[in-house]
Amino acid sequence: MRTMDQKLLDSLAFYSTKPNGLIPFYHKVQEEIGYIPKEFLPQIASSFNLSQAEVYGVLTFYADFRTKPPGNNILKICRAEACQANGCHKVIEKAKETLKIDFGGTTADGKVTLLPTFCFGNCANGPSVALNGKLYGRVDARKIENLIHSLR
Repeated sequence: MRTMDQKLLDSLAFYSTKPNGLIPFYHKVQEEIGYIPKEFLPQIASSFNLSQAEVYGVLTFYADFRTKPPGNNILKICRAEACQANGCHKVIEKAKETLKIDFGGTTADGKVTLLPTFCFGNCANGPSVALNGKLYGRVDARKIENLIHSLR
């Protein structure tokens, strides 16, 4: 069972005294270790004086929070209206087919986690994807396949 290191315990003590500190604390944990282990929830709930259901509800409500370790590479595909109008469904299909995973999944080799997102603010250049934080516009099925193959 994973436990919090001293740095995270110090962050927990700090954020638990702040109004609306739970979400910033989740960001801090994810920044430090890449995800928020479910084993942390009882301690988080106690520190914030919330129920475990409440802290779990916040954790699972926001798509950017993960409860499992991510792959070495994070591939996000925009699903907002402008990207839909420009054919993001073809990009999504090709990414899922190539990676053999669905949104929220990580490839068996741990190399890629595929996530949906709703707007990078790159609407004029949609469909848009981000690979490890680098934004790509005007992505089509061929380009997404090439991006994925560049990771292997």
